[in-house]
Amino acid sequence: MSEQANSDQSGDQGVDVVVVTGVSGAGRGTAAKVFEDLGWYVADNLPPVLISRLIDLGLATEPPIRRLAVVMDVRSRFFSDDLTEVIHDLESRSVRTRVLFLEASDEVLVRRFGFARRRHPLQSESADGTLSAGIALERERLSKVKTAADVVIDTTALSVHQLHRRIEETYGVGGDGPGSLQVTVQSFGFKYGVPIDADIVLDLRFLPNPHWIPELREQTGQEAAVRDYVLSRDGAADYVKTAHRLVELTAAGYRQEGKRYMTIAVGCTGGKHRSVAISEALADVITGDGEGDGGTAVRVVHRDLGRE
Repeated sequence: MSEQANSDQSGDQGVDVVVVTGVSGAGRGTAAKVFEDLGWYVADNLPPVLISRLIDLGLATEPPIRRLAVVMDVRSRFFSDDLTEVIHDLESRSVRTRVLFLEASDEVLVRRFGFARRRHPLQSESADGTLSAGIALERERLSKVKTAADVVIDTTALSVHQLHRRIEETYGVGGDGPGSLQVTVQSFGFKYGVPIDADIVLDLRFLPNPHWIPELREQTGQEAAVRDYVLSRDGAADYVKTAHRLVELTAAGYRQEGKRYMTIAVGCTGGKHRSVAISEALADVITGDGEGDGGTAVRVVHRDLGRE
């Protein structure tokens, strides 16, 4: 019996749990997607009493789940009363447990609910049924949780990308080492707008457009014929090489400043041919940089591919 207990206790070591909570409209859903994208197992609105059970189930899987983000709000009636007790229980099992509380100003929350055209979850329970009263009631119910939170992030002036970065920087989920950097190479079409969260924007519209070649028009930059055509144009190879050098210099500065995330937006007219091909080529050379030190993780996203 005691050997089993010791085994279970040992298995708990290395488990990381983050409880994501905060006022409605402050970005809990966005935070959940960030954790999920970065490889965490995300459970939405799980009662605190079930967190321990979920950890046991996760450790029994192969490979075991060792990073768990639990998103919770005031709709869990037993939320505030049980959370502290559950956290103490998890810490006694050597489970690293932290609470992330997301906050925003009343003015911004009212505007966000207006854009989304949805009711606040506590609006109908408030004194006069107004949105402002619902927000006030929720703040009252969450006051103890906010006070006890390990990290409070105010999203009032943060973009989605900035919130993404804050979570990575706070919890170190962007990579495996202290100098790790996650790079996203994102193709896009200028006619659909420049990505607002881009750190570097590259313009490929100087290259000949495969759209005007009948046999290439319906293909994309992911296909060999288009890729070969784009990369063989005058200036294309030099452009990739120069962009690569720019990324190297910027990445070095980011690591020195402790930043863990970089988005490179690569654009052409429609986001179908040139930007896609060059994004793939640039991602390949950046990935080659990371193979030596394991410090760079690269992903490619084609924002507007298929949009036409």
